[in-house]
Amino acid sequence: MSFLIGVLALQGDVREHSNALRGVGAEVLEVRNAEELSRVDGLVIPGGESTTMSKLIDIFNMRQELENRIESGLPVFGTCAGMIMLASDVLDSASGQKSLGKLNVTVRRNAFGSQLDSFEKDVMFEGIEGPLHVAFIRAPVVESAGTGVEILARLEDGRIVAVRQGNLLATSFHPEITGEPRVHKYFLGMVAETKV
Repeated sequence: MSFLIGVLALQGDVREHSNALRGVGAEVLEVRNAEELSRVDGLVIPGGESTTMSKLIDIFNMRQELENRIESGLPVFGTCAGMIMLASDVLDSASGQKSLGKLNVTVRRNAFGSQLDSFEKDVMFEGIEGPLHVAFIRAPVVESAGTGVEILARLEDGRIVAVRQGNLLATSFHPEITGEPRVHKYFLGMVAETKV
């Protein structure tokens, strides 16, 4: 069964996610408005600049549709800035930044420092066999996870870098940049669960 997965295409690493999704068998629609958003079976909110993304979903009148679809069970996968966009609480948020507030976590923006502090790392991910090789680029970290949130990956120092809450999946890291397909495949499994 093929699914139509949207990639929020207002800003960020849209092409990399689109390629990763096609690589695991999904049809992809780059989503730029509420009408396109209404057609997808799942959505990826890519890494990028969360402050800019927050402003653009309002400029393009997408916030209400995004919130409605999430509440009605649309599977959503947020990476890096996408994690910040989903979080209920954002520490060090920029002026005017407004998250969607649907994922019961507190995240800290740029927890690993600047672009110069970017790094690649192997992490273990609950539900996926073997280590994932992924990239951290100005990445956030989950400072605390609330009720209903499953912790899927931590760094050796205990910092939380991947979580799931029902139909929402979020990672601090970028699997699409290192060519690691298994997190996108895991997300397609979440989409399949909603179609049973």
